[in-house]
Amino acid sequence: MAVMQSRDTRSFVAGESLAAAQFKFVTLESDGQVDLADSAGENCIGVLLNNPAAGEAATVAISGKVMVTSGGTIAAGAAIQTDANGDALTAASGDVVMGYALEAAVDGQIMAIELIQGGNVVA
Repeated sequence: MAVMQSRDTRSFVAGESLAAAQFKFVTLESDGQVDLADSAGENCIGVLLNNPAAGEAATVAISGKVMVTSGGTIAAGAAIQTDANGDALTAASGDVVMGYALEAAVDGQIMAIELIQGGNVVA
């Protein structure tokens, strides 16, 4: 397993309980709080690094080499999107690419990705 080397982390308020969401994608909501990503292929602010309760500080990696939970089989080098549970999946047409797999992974595995800021939509 690769080592995490985030270039940029930020603290936000958890808008919901994220106690079981460490190493999952999160979204920045209009109130400035973060929630677990809940739509496949959506644009995310980054990956949650801790496991806060609602209202507590959520530490989020927004770029760099980070660990994320795989939601399926992913090949090394694959473009990564989020699924409806905040897990990483191979990006498909129309999805926002949140990073690139630095190693192969299977469902439920904690894997390394290069997280990119501002994702690109897969054509």
